[in-house]
Amino acid sequence: MAAADLVDAYVAALPGETRRLAPAEWGITVHADAAVGRPLDVGLRIADGVLRAQAYAVPARDELNPWNFLHWNRQTRLVRFACTRAGDIWVHGDLPVDAVDERSVDRLLGLVAEAARTAREYADGAGGQADGG
Repeated sequence: MAAADLVDAYVAALPGETRRLAPAEWGITVHADAAVGRPLDVGLRIADGVLRAQAYAVPARDELNPWNFLHWNRQTRLVRFACTRAGDIWVHGDLPVDAVDERSVDRLLGLVAEAARTAREYADGAGGQADGG
């Protein structure tokens, strides 16, 4: 089975809101109670031999030190934090299409969601609740 077909079947079987955006692009919305009180939108895209998952985790705030997130990248597996110039925090994860199977897609999405939860919990503890995400 081609990687795009496998991801398409996996996403279609998920509970909640999912959507196919293009032939090799999907969107998943993780319900708020599983994502620290705010929905988490995760995008998936296959391009250049890589399945990429990304999610906007936390908006920029003065109380947050984005360098902490970048330092955490030394401890992550498959996923990493990124920071925009404005200070917004994103989570990215990549998987070579040759390694795509149901278990690896599940692991990748789970790690993206776990990293976003961690970022949101840190942000909430750094001075009130972060909005957005």
